[in-house]
Amino acid sequence: MTTAQAGEQPPAKRGGPSTRAKVLIAVGIYLAVAVLLYAIFGDAGRNDEFQPQDEFKLDPWIEFKIGSLDLSFNKAVLYLLITCILTVGTMLYIANRMQQRPNRTQTIMEGAYDLTYTNIAKGNMPEDAAARWFPFVATLFFFIWFSNMIGYIPLPVNDHETIDIAGIEFPAFALYAATANLSIPLVLTLTVFFLYQAYGIRRHGLRKYLRGWLPAGVSGGAAVPIFVIEVISQFVRIISLSVRLFANILAGHLLILFMGGGLAVLLGIAALGWITLPIAIAFFIFEVGLIATLQAFIFATLTSIYFGEASAGGH
Repeated sequence: MTTAQAGEQPPAKRGGPSTRAKVLIAVGIYLAVAVLLYAIFGDAGRNDEFQPQDEFKLDPWIEFKIGSLDLSFNKAVLYLLITCILTVGTMLYIANRMQQRPNRTQTIMEGAYDLTYTNIAKGNMPEDAAARWFPFVATLFFFIWFSNMIGYIPLPVNDHETIDIAGIEFPAFALYAATANLSIPLVLTLTVFFLYQAYGIRRHGLRKYLRGWLPAGVSGGAAVPIFVIEVISQFVRIISLSVRLFANILAGHLLILFMGGGLAVLLGIAALGWITLPIAIAFFIFEVGLIATLQAFIFATLTSIYFGEASAGGH
């Protein structure tokens, strides 16, 4: 007669450590390694030579000036050039791969088209305006997205550290994004600002377009201060649109820089880098997986909203 037939319960299997215990053991080992590293390397003292802001300083590689206008070639120009090549090259590649029976590339791009046209452009502009300005909005989205994404790919662009390869000094690898420089988002924002203002004036005429800045039903003495507030808000858009993109990308790169070892170098504590490295990896994944795309989406969406307002004649 078997144990089951006798009505006896089979002996319980003795399990291993619980998940909580495993996590605590892993954390304990991790901290023990940090203590060991500190014991071996110690505290080298504060490193005053390391300046995190130098990672974003634009030293000219090829100087070119016209009077006071500086047109020198630097790493920001290189990143913009790469972004332009990727944007144009990708669009041309996709255009040549279009078929009556959709392939994998076409399926992916139809999803991107649906996002940029249906959700961003058509969702915030009248249909005729969306059809007219969709190429501009989509180009903005992909240009900013490509610029943000390549900013998380290490490239040999470090102006302050070099690597010796066969006796030749090459720039060390570093992270940089053109959109982490305020001048790039500012130029994009100014382009958007003047284009939608010109479009609104051309569509409605100057007087009617400016009158549309006032909410319906506002007249008399109350119209003056409200109109002034609206004028200010129009110019504030330049700051909000450009700084939002610039600040998010810059902050992300700074967090990765500090957590990835910059803080350990700055304070001279090698063991600190072992502790902060997982945080840097988490920030990196978060920035690549969400922030890079989200900021491109927000910039393109706000652009569509502004063109939608200009098309409707204001409020």
